[in-house]
Amino acid sequence: MTNNELIWRIAGGSGDGIASTSQNFAKALMRSGLDVFTHRHYPSRIRGGHTYTEIRAGPDAVKSRGDGYNFLLALGDSFARNPQEDSIYGNEEIKPLSENLDDLHEGGVIIYDSGLLDASEIDDFDARVEENNWYVYDIDLRNMARDVGREVMRNTAGVGATCALAGIDLDWIEELMTEAMPDKILDPNIEILHKAHDMVEEEYDVDAHDVKIPEGSHDEEQVLMSGSDAIAYGSIDEGCRFISGYPMTPWTEVFTIMSKNLPKIGGVSEQVEDEIAAAALAVGASHAGAKAMSGSSGGGFALMSEPLGLAEMTETPVVLIEAMRAGPSTGMPTKPEQADLEHVLYTSQGDSHRIVFAPGTVEEAYTQTRKAFQIAYEYQIPSIVLYDQKLGGEMVSLPASHFEEAPNPSLGSTLTEAELEDAPHDESGKFSRFQHDVEDGVSPRSIPGQKGGRYLATGNEHQPEGHISESPENRVNQVNRRLDKIDAIHEELQGESHQTYYGPEEATYGLMTFGSQQGTVEEAVDMLNEQGHSVKAIGVSDMAPYPVEEVTEFIESVDEVLVVEMNSTAQFRGLTQKELGQYGEKLSSLLKYNGNPFEPLDIVDGFETKIIEGGELSSTETKFVPAAGD
Repeated sequence: MTNNELIWRIAGGSGDGIASTSQNFAKALMRSGLDVFTHRHYPSRIRGGHTYTEIRAGPDAVKSRGDGYNFLLALGDSFARNPQEDSIYGNEEIKPLSENLDDLHEGGVIIYDSGLLDASEIDDFDARVEENNWYVYDIDLRNMARDVGREVMRNTAGVGATCALAGIDLDWIEELMTEAMPDKILDPNIEILHKAHDMVEEEYDVDAHDVKIPEGSHDEEQVLMSGSDAIAYGSIDEGCRFISGYPMTPWTEVFTIMSKNLPKIGGVSEQVEDEIAAAALAVGASHAGAKAMSGSSGGGFALMSEPLGLAEMTETPVVLIEAMRAGPSTGMPTKPEQADLEHVLYTSQGDSHRIVFAPGTVEEAYTQTRKAFQIAYEYQIPSIVLYDQKLGGEMVSLPASHFEEAPNPSLGSTLTEAELEDAPHDESGKFSRFQHDVEDGVSPRSIPGQKGGRYLATGNEHQPEGHISESPENRVNQVNRRLDKIDAIHEELQGESHQTYYGPEEATYGLMTFGSQQGTVEEAVDMLNEQGHSVKAIGVSDMAPYPVEEVTEFIESVDEVLVVEMNSTAQFRGLTQKELGQYGEKLSSLLKYNGNPFEPLDIVDGFETKIIEGGELSSTETKFVPAAGD
């Protein structure tokens, strides 16, 4: 993180329009020429409860949320359950101000809505303001909005005040509002935007502080996308035309985006009664000849274990999405965690076979989702895309050209009717769908309705034509053939690595992570090297099959490795040691599982404490798991 950044946090209550306001503000900053990264924090409630969105904007690429922030717009929680301090959850109305002070930088700016918030209710507020040299602006945004039209426009008033204090051109904001709002509410919002902006410029010294918007420019068109956007659009571009699901945070975002867009292109979206039905319906749609997907989070994905096993045994291609959140059981539905890795790798029955990708960035979410479909339909195997609420919800500005790869409607290893004429059949005329001796373990499939393509599909072990069989010889042949697919997939993936390397090649120490922490780790690598340490990183995306050769080479190239992940049981480190069978004495873990993702300084502090000083963490936010040799 640099001083040449605006890190703006807008806080309020769920239902107060925090998400939509922040998204439009982020788009405006992106269009002004800045690189943007957003981070969301919200409770598991429909309305009410402290929520905020953080927007980090700078002239250079930003890969992570920052270490704290420098500008707070606190709107208050207009849906608070109880404004009393001694209630179970405390005074919720004041929390958008009181609970956002710890991370605000010295010299930071605070705008709070004095029409709803009273800073005197925070015992040490004035003392903290003086101690941290904060610049505080108590503005009655609520009544200002009421005077113009509706109270909900206090968000727009807050944006106007922000622009005045941070030196942001209102033209960018007006452009976004004009695109997003219908005419009947556009004019009053433009009015309140300017009214708040002009009032601040007239009544306050807007140059009293140093928190200003930097200047930047882009060489090509940018888009603002989340991991959920990338997964959905990657699926559509790869030819997916069927999705079935049941809402569950945070997977719901992918389901919603797909459901909105599939009907426009001749696709089908079905919301069903539960996750078992959702996965089974997707398997059925794929069997019938569609590119199909389903997904869920945590407990919902647990219900998909049986249809997942059915897809594996019938060799029906399907893509499943698993959006991790804090567990077990319902856990913390809106908080990120990376603790479903083992669940996704090993759920289902018997010696199961599936492909698992864990993308680390929005770009990777797009490309690896497309790859998941390609692998699934070429090798007739379930593919799983594993991510979490952090990657799914955070938005980042990216070049639009990254998402311009040509569509791919191919169904993979599927025979035409002409090819079926020459394919093997049994005496009854059934197609030998599950042949023993085939290249890479892939026995080409037919689609129901094709002439000469009739066969039996069953969850039991079966002969080549699909008849149930418990013959030991047939069982071994079929299992070995299905295993051959994994070897072939592993070889294919080696030719187009999904692992991301960062930092000086000859570094002494390594950081290792998977999934959504990748950008944060890379920023930590930059900070550590600037401080004189010699550090590089690898972000691993291939969870199954595991990239043994690449990870082995990385670990052998350094003296020690700190493995960074968001869970309490070091699941990714455990997978690495299981697959590699050694190096336990080189690998120690830095873990975080309090519902908040890592910040770069968390990793810097952990590395310096563990690797350089050999000490113990003083923070209660993270913990170490030592190397096996410690």
